[in-house]
Amino acid sequence: MENFLLKVLISALAIFLVGKSTRLYHVYDFLTAFFAALVLALVNMLVRPLLIILTLPLTIVTFGLFLLFVNGFCLMLVSYIVPKFKINGCLHATIAAILISIVTILLEYLIY
Repeated sequence: MENFLLKVLISALAIFLVGKSTRLYHVYDFLTAFFAALVLALVNMLVRPLLIILTLPLTIVTFGLFLLFVNGFCLMLVSYIVPKFKINGCLHATIAAILISIVTILLEYLIY
């Protein structure tokens, strides 16, 4: 449980840092980023596997690059659920998902 909470906190920090340093999306404060990270974790556990299965032929044709758009769609879904977390568009969500993943990997590398 504490490992899950630590991962959510790292993701929240990544969401907050990317949101404050770019204009891809707007995050109000760290508490909003924490709720967005929590909802993103739930979306990644429940919705993302279904999306991957449904888009499997397109993912195979694009050699896996379509998964970037699946991640962006999951981030857009989070923006519809969490108030004060707004994304400017689909392409911005995809780029933001890539940046959040990179920052999360770097933060996990520094912490672990």
